[in-house]
Amino acid sequence: MTKLSVNINKIATIRNARGGNNPNLLQMAKDIQSYGAQGITIHPRPDQRHITYKDAIDLPEIISTEFNIEGNPFLLVYNFGVLFPPLVSFFILYNPWNGCETHI
Repeated sequence: MTKLSVNINKIATIRNARGGNNPNLLQMAKDIQSYGAQGITIHPRPDQRHITYKDAIDLPEIISTEFNIEGNPFLLVYNFGVLFPPLVSFFILYNPWNGCETHI
């Protein structure tokens, strides 16, 4: 059972705000795992405000622990579920008209 899975969305948010690749999200995910985290969590969104589609595709190549993807079930299944099976997925319903999320 995973005791600590680190959500790296905020790292991606900082990177996106700065432009470029600083901090390097893939290197940060590697470092977090080497420091003892037992999982990496991402929450991709249709607007890509933090984790981008490219991040979600690149991360499985360097994750050696649990890979947890949380997000809109339509986004996950349509865009990511066909590409790779995450070990853990949480579906989060998102209403783009009012910004509300509901975890199920």
